Amino acid sequence: MLWDYGLYTFKEAAGGFAIGSGLGILAALLLARFRGVGAALMPFAIAANAVPIIAFAPITNNWFGLLNPVSKMAIAAVLCFFPVMVNTLRGLTSVNPRALELMESYAAGQVQIFRRVRIPTALPFIFAGLRVATVLAMIGAVVGEYFGGALNALGVQILQHARIAQFREAWAGILMACLLGISLYLAVAAIERLTLRWVPSTSE
Repeated sequence: MLWDYGLYTFKEAAGGFAIGSGLGILAALLLARFRGVGAALMPFAIAANAVPIIAFAPITNNWFGLLNPVSKMAIAAVLCFFPVMVNTLRGLTSVNPRALELMESYAAGQVQIFRRVRIPTALPFIFAGLRVATVLAMIGAVVGEYFGGALNALGVQILQHARIAQFREAWAGILMACLLGISLYLAVAAIERLTLRWVPSTSE
């Protein structure tokens, strides 16, 4: 039963992870390309990240529906967005100036510079953000389910067992959430090793 509950919640977490991370990388690319826009929007991103997730969860449930998995994906996406965006932006702007000068001497455009210099340099930073986001995605999905969800959701089951003092079952659900979060982390770490093996270093 816990396995079925965990898979349901894991799908919500994975969906939120994909949405939040994808939007975070896209936002970082835009902010790195247009520095003025990035400087103006960064305070708003920090303010949005400072909102407690327990205050945001009931709002998403109202927007998308209490039993709709999208409401939990939205919570996970919000948690994943900021660390991925910040790490990606840091990587995109940490390029060796000599590499940029070399590309400019060859009259390379911004698309080529991003493709051949900035993005390869940013990959370790991107994966660092993604690893953090894997844990936050599972937390967001479970916390979102605390405020209502399907009966076969892991967070709902943990809360119900805790309310009637069935703490053994509640701890088993928490352990299942941890294992699923670790599995998502290990999957991202494996992709990182495979990806960075084929990316040439641009630091020298």
